[in-house]
Amino acid sequence: MPTKIQIAQIDPALGNLDANLGLHRTEITAARESGAEMLLFPELSLTGYFLKDQTAEVALERDSEELEAIREQSKELTIGVGFVERAPDGRLYNAYAIFEDQQLLHVHRKVHLVTYGMFEESRDFAAGDHFEVAQSKHGKLGVLICEDLWHAPSSWLYFLKGVEIFLVPSAGPARGVSAEHAGLGSQNTWSNLLTSTSTLSQSWSIYINRVGCEDGITFAGGSQAIDPFGAQVADLDSLGSGRLTFEVDLRACERARIQTPLRRDEKPWLVLRDLQHIVDPPR
Repeated sequence: MPTKIQIAQIDPALGNLDANLGLHRTEITAARESGAEMLLFPELSLTGYFLKDQTAEVALERDSEELEAIREQSKELTIGVGFVERAPDGRLYNAYAIFEDQQLLHVHRKVHLVTYGMFEESRDFAAGDHFEVAQSKHGKLGVLICEDLWHAPSSWLYFLKGVEIFLVPSAGPARGVSAEHAGLGSQNTWSNLLTSTSTLSQSWSIYINRVGCEDGITFAGGSQAIDPFGAQVADLDSLGSGRLTFEVDLRACERARIQTPLRRDEKPWLVLRDLQHIVDPPR
């Protein structure tokens, strides 16, 4: 059966956990009223993005009061939220939690931190080191937080593990105007990345971007869903808050993989062999 999914394209208040938790509750209520079975929030949705010296102040342990409040709301509604995780060893991570049936199903820690241009995530965050599948009742989920998607091995590793739905929470800025296509240049780039990822992995790709302004930077929005054949099935306008509701049918993954059996014919041992030569070249 198809899964009804709702994206919350929101504008979180920077560093204000209470206000953002209230915003999440509002979106959870709206998702229930719409009949959604899964509700997805953007990257760092509970805290805002350009936290800098506030990062440690808003960090949450997995059993924190704020995350427990989200967990309690996840009965019959799978919920994905972005937060700053404080690990038991004290390190801080840009993380994304998935709650399902009032349980913490999965936490992904952003692997590829952005430390170039306007971004300096490595100053405040430790990097994750795993791409683990989240086995949801709605299918096999693979979380790629923003920059994670820009590194091809991330989605390829999930592809080898049979992921059916990529969740891509983001805090992507609005940049550039495309001369060839309507809209923001950054959004056209994201659409191309998502289309390529879905086509090559024969999986759904769901992009959940935020909106609003922080530290002089405008976030682009433009959340969207791409099916396993690379076709866009739903999208939201750029720059403004909004909700996007659509259905995901895993049978589309099966049809795509029967039509073109890429995963069946993949040869990861060739990659492993060549990587061993690159990492430890013969002398």
